[in-house]
Formats: sequence, C-alpha cells, structure tokens
Amino acid sequence: MPGVERRMLDRIGGEIARATTIVRYAANSHFSEHCHTGGEEFIVLEGIFQDENGNYPAGTYVRNPPTTNHSPKSDQGCTIFVKLWQFDMQDRMQFQLTMPEASATTKGAIKTAILHQHRYETVKYIEVQAGANLTLDASGGVEILVLSGTIAESGDVLRQGSWLRCPSQVKITSIAGNHGAKVWVKLGHLTNAKAPIN
Repeated sequence: MPGVERRMLDRIGGEIARATTIVRYAANSHFSEHCHTGGEEFIVLEGIFQDENGNYPAGTYVRNPPTTNHSPKSDQGCTIFVKLWQFDMQDRMQFQLTMPEASATTKGAIKTAILHQHRYETVKYIEVQAGANLTLDASGGVEILVLSGTIAESGDVLRQGSWLRCPSQVKITSIAGNHGAKVWVKLGHLTNAKAPIN
C-alpha cells in the first residue's frame, strides 16, 4: 500500500510465508483490512501503530492469533518488527502489552518479564544492567532484538535495532554495554520452523 514499506529479515515459504520483517508506515498511511490466517506478532519500535483495537506506542508487544482480522494504520507514522505464520495453530491468545510495564522478576543485574509461553516458545522482555552478562540457553533456537542500549556477543556489538537469530543447540553469552540493554527474546521455536502450507 502507498506509504507502507517492508524489509525482509527472514522468510520460509512462497507467497504465503513464515516471515520476519521490519515494516514502516509513513504518517497518515494505512493497510487494507486483512486476515492473519497463521497469526501475527509485532513490536512497535517507533511512533504509534493503530488499528480498530487501539493505539500502540513504541514498546508495545502485540499478538494476533490465527484467523484474526485488523485494519492497520498510523496517523503519525511508525516502525514495527513483525513475525507472520509463527504461531502454533492451537495458540489463540490475543493480547497487547507495554513491555517495560510487564510483571517481571529481578535476579542480580537482570530483570526478566515472561511475555508469553505456549508449547514450543517462550517470549521474554529482558533489561540488563551495564556490564552484566546475559546467558541464554537456546536449545530450541533463539532470536534477540535489541530495543535499546548495546550487547556484545561473540565479538559483535549489537545496537538498537539489531536482530540476532541462532539455531538450536547453542548457548548465547552476551555482555551489556555502558548504558545497559533492553532486549526482546524468543526461545525454543526454531526447531519447529516450517513453511506454511500454501
């Protein structure tokens, strides 16, 4: 649609695909009403995303399960991180929440909120204090999206907007930078990654 741009990060499948993308809505742009047959989850990175269910400012995590419909738009413009066709088809929980306000537990220099759990996946929001180590067991694969700050992993510095995807059977150990880091993490889901049936 005019004013809506997409950058593909990962894709499995053809026209209907298990996909991870960055989508940018220009001010006063919209997308026609559509059904997310295989479900959609997204994070608002900048601006305010809108649909008939409400307004979602930066920092909002949204899950729209399989067969849900909406008509997205943005009056002021926004950028979102989107994942399509990555739901277990039995997972029908729909919600939106502001990640920094989610109920969390603190252990040492790390604050963790579990945003969602279902069969093969666990989704977390993690705040890491400056200089602290973040270790993740990625036995079923892991994705990390840096929301703010920096983390260093295997010699690479991941900054705001960086996305890391690692296969199963790895262990991630990273160190937060001088200003700490806030990250979105998804664990356990990659061993079940398959293309949708077209």
